[in-house]
This record gives sequence, structure tokens and C-alpha cells, in this order.
Amino acid sequence: MLRLGTREFGEHEPVVMAIVNRTPDSFYDRGATFRDEPALDRVEQAVAEGAAIIDIGGVKAGPGDEVTAEEEARRTVGFVAEVRRRWPDVVISVDTWRHEVGEAVCEAGADLLNDAWGGVDPRLAEVAARYGAGLVCTHAGGAEPRTRPHRVAYEPPAGTDGAPGASGVVEDILRVTLGLAERAVELGVRRDGILIDPGHDFGKSTRHSLEATRGLGRLTETGWPVLVSLSNKDFVGETLDRPVKERLTGTLATTAVSAWLGARVYRVHEVAETKQVLDMVSSIAGYRPPAVARRGLA
Repeated sequence: MLRLGTREFGEHEPVVMAIVNRTPDSFYDRGATFRDEPALDRVEQAVAEGAAIIDIGGVKAGPGDEVTAEEEARRTVGFVAEVRRRWPDVVISVDTWRHEVGEAVCEAGADLLNDAWGGVDPRLAEVAARYGAGLVCTHAGGAEPRTRPHRVAYEPPAGTDGAPGASGVVEDILRVTLGLAERAVELGVRRDGILIDPGHDFGKSTRHSLEATRGLGRLTETGWPVLVSLSNKDFVGETLDRPVKERLTGTLATTAVSAWLGARVYRVHEVAETKQVLDMVSSIAGYRPPAVARRGLA
């Protein structure tokens, strides 16, 4: 069981997490939701299209102008409060690695802290425990926040030296995310509110992210619900040689594979398209009946 805010999600229920960036320099939308009204319109559209979680971020992941904790809080806290007021049942997630921002957004009504930088601030998990919030435990390869990977390497598993697709990244993902999850439980974070995330592109080359996707079943077999953040990322762009605005097809293909391998939560820009992919995979797997089933019956 996965429980976030007032929502409980079944074992075979895929969950869409819609991205709402409160930044002027997002790699994808270039600040389209930096101002309040466009951002609130984005939330309304995402909820209407089937998103159960709204993920609010005040700092873009990549390098750029410095954003202090105070500025990050200014961009997110009031917005969290307004989303909570307008949509009392939606799950509100905040993408932050800083404990002081986590505390402020939890006070404002956030249900989930999405720590995309792998526990770089160990006090963030303490905040989640204190407020009864959920926590995303991500593998970032030891990277510092807002840095790009450079010549990242993982030790191959014993006996696989030289084998194709055996860099050791999946083993490292398991080691790090499971360690973060168990630490969170020890600190008092609710077990049913913890997710693990392989961290596509974070501290990884394109080949590492592809390998992480192939090995996703090993993460889902641990029993922890798995969140994947695939949407329009560089590993999709490099694999298909496509710019940011032409990565939807590759993203949806990766989403379908991830769904088949058991991922539970999908952090995305395109909600409606993702929802259709997840519904189709769920129906093929036998967990969801067709919306309409007239063919061959008349």
C-alpha cells in the first residue's frame, strides 16, 4: 500500500505526478509556470487529465543562477498553500533537497518531499518524519545538487567485467536507495509513504540510465514503490538524437517499459499522454478492464 496525503493507492494502480516548475529557467517549459496564474492553470489542467500528485519545484535541476533557500521557499511555500486550498484532496509534492524548505512547505500543506539529490541534506528525512510526510529516496550517484555528471563510473558486479550492459549502476542504485529508505524508517518516516527512485540522468550517463531502466524490475522486486522521472530527459534525447521538444515518443516508450516492469509513480510533463500509456499497459497486464468492450459482441 502506498499512502500519500489523504490518498491510498493500490498495488497495481499507476500514479501520475505532474510537474509544476516555479522557476524562470526550467529546461523544458522555460519559465511558463513561474508566475502564479499560469502555474495554477497548469495544476487545474493536470488534475483534470488524471494527475493524482502535483510536484512543485523552486530550483531547476541543472546548473544556473544561484537560488538560495530563502528564494526557493518564496517560490514554493505560498503556492503550496494555495494549491492545498483549491484542491484539498490532491497530493502535493515538493521537489527540494533542503531541510529548511521542506519544513516550510510541510507547514503550508505539502504531503511528500521529493529529494532528487539522494539525501545530500540528511535532515530532510527528519522533517518528513516530524510532519508525517512521505519521502522520495533517489539515487544521484553522489552528485552535488545542480551539477552535471562527468566521467561517472560504477564498479561492475563480480564476474561481469567487460560484459555489455553491466556497469554496476543497478547495484549502486539498490544499495543507495534501500539504505536511504531504511534510514528514513528508522527516523520515523511512515513506511507506506516512502518511494525509491533510480534517478535517471542524475549522476549517470545515457548508457547508465538505459541500464537502470532495463534493471527496474530489480527495484520493484524489493517491495518499495518505485518512482521514475523520465519525462523529456537527456538520456531519451541522446538515445534518439532529439531536442527537448521532440522527446515525447521516447519518453512514452520508456514509460511503457517501466510500467511493465512494475514502477508505480511517474513524474511527467505530459499528463494525458502518460495516463493513456499507463492505462493501456495496465489493461494488457490484466489489472484494468477496457473502457469499452463492444467488439465481437454484437
